[in-house]
Amino acid sequence: MEKVIEIQHLSKSFGTHEVLKDIDFSVQKGEVVCVIGSSGSGKSTLLRCINLLEKPSGGKIIYNGEDILGDRHDIHAYRTKLGMVFQQFNLFNNHNVLNNCVVGQVKVMKRRKEEAEKVAIKYLNVVGMDQYVNAKAQQLSGGQKQRVAIARALSMEPDVMLFDEPTSALDPEMVGEVLKVMKDLAKSGLTMLIVTHEMEFAKEVADRVVFMDKGVIVEEGPPEQIFNQPQKERTREFLKRTLR
Repeated sequence: MEKVIEIQHLSKSFGTHEVLKDIDFSVQKGEVVCVIGSSGSGKSTLLRCINLLEKPSGGKIIYNGEDILGDRHDIHAYRTKLGMVFQQFNLFNNHNVLNNCVVGQVKVMKRRKEEAEKVAIKYLNVVGMDQYVNAKAQQLSGGQKQRVAIARALSMEPDVMLFDEPTSALDPEMVGEVLKVMKDLAKSGLTMLIVTHEMEFAKEVADRVVFMDKGVIVEEGPPEQIFNQPQKERTREFLKRTLR
């Protein structure tokens, strides 16, 4: 298997508080990896370090064989290869749905507007939002906003999609529509790294589940192993609490 991202000895501190401690971890091409763990375990910080929204305190991030924390690396070019979907959608409220998916392509990838619109409509269609191209972002429900945010990330045609608890800000009845889109993407062979508290989703969709606690990776493996036969006491305790 081809490793898209490989993390070696990654650490991150905020002042004296060490949030990530010596993380070793990789994502293979076409793999769906779900990261689980309680709040404050370092899951979101790990994603934010991978796409360099946070600068790691130490370690390496190897992308397609190159250490992107090295001096010579073009961070902007690297970032365009990672699609990011946040908890809070981060849409441009004053733009319509189509523009939200076009603006990054034109600015960052220098695509012509007509081409960018074609690409945007293709991915809005994938997430079931193509009939809303002219709607303003603030007119949409939370679930619709998150689907547009996914289409926007896909429009950049990234190598890897990063999802940071994409359903945590949604009303319960909207969670399903977003998870369905993500399930379909997982089946399409897209490389996905997903921080989630949706355990049933992780069970069903992940090729590999990573359990984090207090800034370290405690255990990782196929979903059936992690959920049915966890090896570590900390994993068992966490699952007992969350799967009650």
